[in-house]
Amino acid sequence: MIRVVLADDHAVVRRGLAGLIESTDDLVVVGVARDGSEALALVREHRPDVAVMDLQMPVLDGVEATRAIVAEQAEDGGGTEVLVLTSFSDHARIDAALEAGAVGYLLKDAEPEVLLEGIRAVARGESPLDPRAARRLLARASGRTPSPSVSAARDDAGLSPREAQVLRLVVEGLLNKQIAQRLGITERTVKAHLTSAYQRIGVADRTQAALWVQRHELDG
Repeated sequence: MIRVVLADDHAVVRRGLAGLIESTDDLVVVGVARDGSEALALVREHRPDVAVMDLQMPVLDGVEATRAIVAEQAEDGGGTEVLVLTSFSDHARIDAALEAGAVGYLLKDAEPEVLLEGIRAVARGESPLDPRAARRLLARASGRTPSPSVSAARDDAGLSPREAQVLRLVVEGLLNKQIAQRLGITERTVKAHLTSAYQRIGVADRTQAALWVQRHELDG
């Protein structure tokens, strides 16, 4: 079972998220917080696999709560990862959350299955990004970094056509399950392509891979 702590300052949202998560066979809610301070305390108490974190909350906001959780996990070797779930897609908030140590960023208007798969993805060590958040993050990054030619990037990295295709879908914000459905392959095959691609381009996760693709203008 994947153990989850929820943090949101709206009671209706908390109840809805908890009900959605509890309706699955592989996820369980071990704590529900009304603000970042409560979320931090619940993570300390329950050591969940994933903390689903709103950003705008009283007492301690989601960014500072994420920073505190990540810092404590680094010190004691804990395994809690933070998935931001918010209404905001502006790049300042995205940057702040990712810099604080969140490994995923989804928006509250996402389909329920996207959220559930996002929690599972975080527990697997992946970094789900909402497509709108990904576009804002990548657009900002592309303005800072010069981009070599597509052919040079491919030659340097040695990506296969399928690996390049999978990476482009990562940029669109698709999760492994969605990529598998789009390409007509299995999730295991998607993971294999990603693992190989990460090694070739020298990155560790989906966020870094998406930034690499944007910098190198990896077109179809």
